[in-house]
Amino acid sequence: MPRVPNLLGGSADLTPSNKTRTKEHQDFQRETPEGRYLRFGVREHAMAAICNGIALHGGLRVFCATFFVFSDYLRPALRLSALMRLPVIYVFTHDSIGVGEDGPTHQPVEHLMALRAMPNVTVIRPADANETAEAWRVALRHTSGPVALVLSRQDVPTLERGPEAPASLVEKGAYILSDSDGTPDLILIGTGTELQHAVAAGETLRAEGVRVRVVSMPSWELFEAQPQAYRDRVLPPEVKRRITIEAGCTFGWERYAGEGGRSIGLDRFGASAPGDVLMEQFGFTAENVVRQARALLGR
Repeated sequence: MPRVPNLLGGSADLTPSNKTRTKEHQDFQRETPEGRYLRFGVREHAMAAICNGIALHGGLRVFCATFFVFSDYLRPALRLSALMRLPVIYVFTHDSIGVGEDGPTHQPVEHLMALRAMPNVTVIRPADANETAEAWRVALRHTSGPVALVLSRQDVPTLERGPEAPASLVEKGAYILSDSDGTPDLILIGTGTELQHAVAAGETLRAEGVRVRVVSMPSWELFEAQPQAYRDRVLPPEVKRRITIEAGCTFGWERYAGEGGRSIGLDRFGASAPGDVLMEQFGFTAENVVRQARALLGR
């Protein structure tokens, strides 16, 4: 906020959960017109429509926030953001069954693919704090359409990364987070909170002698915008054994898993239980990734 004085926005009555109000914020009110935080109230569609108006006015960068599952309520206004290529930043938190006890009504399943299917929308689902900071940087520099930042509720570890895998590579949509010598036997592709399981599974499999590459893929759209040579370097066409891991429906992931791969996802509605329990029950663990990898490798 201090570095981008023309940035303003707010939440649809979910500020404590979305965590979009910083210490630098002051509420926008009649008495404080210099305030840069907007209390939109429980009206997601109107919130997004207001942000479209602010973006059309020009001079200001605007964001709005709500739970990811409630993107359904603002979808018509988001679609207009996309049609008019307005640089509205949508902050969607509570992005999966990790929401927990609120149950299936609050647990997104199909929403990631629904947004990825919409033209002119850039979806970024970062995996840790460093990728999230870089996702914000990408969003603020993106001026040809809306950006959706898809964030978790549950805690995630800050991933270890070498000098060849800085989080700034988020701008390329996908990058090699860790690798083995030579052509990989297997590529593990993860997004968001599930990337940590790909990392852990990769370590286990390498200890068994498998040459594993772990790829972070926070954004399909940014990745598809890269030159073919870069995309082939990250996902070599000759490496057919691939596993994608994302806590959402698997529809669409076949483009990256390929005919010789498989996808770990969720093709049903969730359930009401603690988030960590649901993640384990539905197979979003390093152990399940290792099992699937061994089966794919014929071990």
